[in-house]
Amino acid sequence: MAAERRLNRRAEGGFFLIEALVAILIFALGILGLVAMGGTAVSAQSDAQYRTEASAYADAIASRIALSVDRSSDAALAASLPRFAHRATGAPADCAFTGDDTEEAALLDVINRAASAGGGLPGADATFQQVAVDTAQRNRVSITVCWRTANDSAPRRHTLVTYVN
Repeated sequence: MAAERRLNRRAEGGFFLIEALVAILIFALGILGLVAMGGTAVSAQSDAQYRTEASAYADAIASRIALSVDRSSDAALAASLPRFAHRATGAPADCAFTGDDTEEAALLDVINRAASAGGGLPGADATFQQVAVDTAQRNRVSITVCWRTANDSAPRRHTLVTYVN
C-alpha cells in the first residue's frame, strides 16, 4: 500500500508541473493580448486625432473664404470666388492634385499650417491640399485635406463641401 502511494505521488508530481506550465502559458497569452489591444487603442486614437485636425483645417479654410469673399452682388461673389482655388484639378481619390496654388494669404496660412512639420498633419504638404471652386453649381466650394502616416499605404483625406452665398 505504501509503495502504491509513492508511485501515485510521483505521477501526480509530473502532472502538477504540466498544469503549472499550462497556467503560465495562458497567463502569458493574456498579457500579450492586453499589450496588442493597447497598441490598437493608441493607433485608433491617433487616427481619430488626425481626422479631427483635418476637419478643423478644412473648416478654417471655409471660414476664411466666407469672410474674404466679395458679397456686394451675386456677380461680384461669383467673380471673386475663383481666386480662392488651390490645386483645383487632379484626382481626389489619391490626393494627386494639380493646378496653381492660391495667392490668397489667408488660405495659404491655413494650408501651410496643415502641412507644417511641428503641428500639422503627418505627411501633408501644400500639394496634398485642394480647394476646388465651382460657381456654376451655386458657388460650391470643395475643400480636401490629405495626409499620410508612416503606416499608411495610401493617403487619407477629409473633404468638406460648402456653398458660399
